[in-house]
Amino acid sequence: MWWLAIPLLLTLVDPARAETLVAVRTLRAETVLGPDDVALVAGSIPGTASNTAEVLGRETRVTIYQGRPIRTSDLGAPAIVDRNQAVVLKYSAGPLVITAEGRALGRGGAGDRVKVMNVASRTIVLGVVADDGSVRVASNP
Repeated sequence: MWWLAIPLLLTLVDPARAETLVAVRTLRAETVLGPDDVALVAGSIPGTASNTAEVLGRETRVTIYQGRPIRTSDLGAPAIVDRNQAVVLKYSAGPLVITAEGRALGRGGAGDRVKVMNVASRTIVLGVVADDGSVRVASNP
C-alpha cells in the first residue's frame, strides 16, 4: 500500500521546476534592479525570489554579490527621500492639516518609515514616506 504514496509525493515536489533568482553581477546597495541584473537558476531556497517580475524595479538595501541568491528581504521600494533632503512634514487629523519643513535623517521609499527633523523646532519625529515625497506624521496614541 505504501507504493501508492510514491507517485503522489513525486507530483507534489518537482525539483526540476524549482528556480531561484541570483545576481548576474555584484549589485551595490541602492541599485534599482533591471532585467540584466538577475538570472534564474535551478533549485529552490526558502526566502529567495523565484520570479523575475517581483524584483524588477525594486532597490537593493544591501550589497548582493555575483552568483548569490536574491532574498526578498534585501529589496525594497526605490528611495524617494534621501538622507539630509528637505521634505514637507504633513500632519492631518480630520479636516485639520498642518505642514512644516523638515530634513530627512534617513533614506526611504514610498511606505517606509524614516526619522525627520522639524527644521523650526529641531524636534525629531518618525513618519511614513508618501508617494509624492512628503512625510506623513501621525499623532502619538
